[in-house]
Amino acid sequence: MGSPALPDGEQLRVKDLVVRFYTYEGIVKAVERANLRLRRGETLGIVGETGSGKSVTAFTIMALTPPPGRVEGGDVYFRRADGGIVNVVKLDETELLRIRGKEISMIFQEPNAALDPLYKVGDQIAEAILAHRLPEMLDKASKLLEDEVKRGAGGLGARLELWAYRKMRKDPRSAALRLLKRIPILRGLIDRRLRRVVREEIVELLRLMEIPDPERVVDAYPHELSGGMQQRIVIAIALACSPVLLLADEPTTSLDVTVQAQIIDLIMRLKKRFGTSVIYITHDMGVIAEISDRVAVMYAGNVVEVAPVKELFKNPMHPYTKALLEAIPRPGSSFKSIPGTVPNLVNPPSGCRFHPRCSYAKDVCKRVVPRLVKVSEDHYVACLLYGGGGDGEHTGNR
Repeated sequence: MGSPALPDGEQLRVKDLVVRFYTYEGIVKAVERANLRLRRGETLGIVGETGSGKSVTAFTIMALTPPPGRVEGGDVYFRRADGGIVNVVKLDETELLRIRGKEISMIFQEPNAALDPLYKVGDQIAEAILAHRLPEMLDKASKLLEDEVKRGAGGLGARLELWAYRKMRKDPRSAALRLLKRIPILRGLIDRRLRRVVREEIVELLRLMEIPDPERVVDAYPHELSGGMQQRIVIAIALACSPVLLLADEPTTSLDVTVQAQIIDLIMRLKKRFGTSVIYITHDMGVIAEISDRVAVMYAGNVVEVAPVKELFKNPMHPYTKALLEAIPRPGSSFKSIPGTVPNLVNPPSGCRFHPRCSYAKDVCKRVVPRLVKVSEDHYVACLLYGGGGDGEHTGNR
C-alpha cells in the first residue's frame, strides 16, 4: 500500500498524532498533534522533560500505546523493508505481529522489566528469531543435514529430520508433522538440529554485542548478569531480525556513566552495521549532541522544535529549547533551572502549553496554539515569535 505521505528517502512520518489517556482523574492529553519524520539511515533524537510525551510517541509508532491510552487522530506512515508503505495505526493485529520485532524493534528503558526472569536469555532471544526468521533457520539446518545424508552419516534419524524441516518449510501445519511432534522421542529428534542452528545464531549475536564468553551467557538467567549485560541482551533481542527502524527509549537510564557510554557506542556501531534508522529518546542533551543527526524537542505533548543537531545547539529558537540548553551545568557558571513545572495534561494550559513558564510570553500565547513553521533550511519551530499562529494542519518537516 503506497502513500504520497512518505516521499523517497524517508523511513517514517508521524503526522498530526493525537494520543489520549482515559483515567479516573480525567482525560490526559498526552500527545497533541505531534509531527515527526525520519530519513533512512538517520538517527533522530527526541528530547524533553519527563512527561513530555516522548515514550508515548515511541510506543504508538509500534502500535503499543499503553492502556488506557488511545490514538484519537493522526497517522504513522512506515516504509517496510520491501519498500511498501503502511499506516501503522490502521493495521490489524495480524499485520502488526509481522512488523513488530522484525522491521520495527525497541530497546526498552529497564532491562529488568524487558527480560523474563524465569527464562534463560538464550531462550528469550530464540523466541524473536523463531518468530520472524524460522524459514531461514530451517534452510540452514536442512543444508547441514543434506551434507550429512550425502556423506552417509546420521542414518534414518538424519533423513527423518531433513524430511521434517522441508515439510515445515513448505507446510508448517502439516497433519503428519503434528502427529510426529506428539511422540516425545521423535519431537526431540526433529528439533535437535534446529536448536543447534538457532543456538549458534544466538552465540554469534551475543559476540556481536561484545559480550564475553557468549557460550556461557546464552544459558544464563537475567539475574545472573549485570545491568550493562542485561541491556546488551535487550539490544540483541531488538536487533535479532535486522530491523529497518530501531526505537531506543532511554536505554541507559538505569546504568552507571561508564556503561552508558559503552551502550551508546555499541548502539551507534550496530546501527551502521545493520543500516538501521534510529529514534533515540532521552532527556540528556549531551547524549543528543553525541549521537543525533537531527533533534526533535517535545514539551507537554507537543513537538516544539525540529532541527539538525548542530543547528539546534548553535541557534536554538524555541524558548523551551533555549531554556533546556541553558540548564546544562557548566563549570564556573551557576546552575540555571527552568522556572515552573511541566503542566498537568488533564487540564493543560490554553494556547501554547509552554506560555506559563516562558519569559517571552504575550497575551496571544494564551489563546493561539502555534504550529511548526520553517524558519531556515530543515529547521522548524512552533512559536508565535516566528509566526505559525493557528493550529491548522502542518507536517512541520517538509
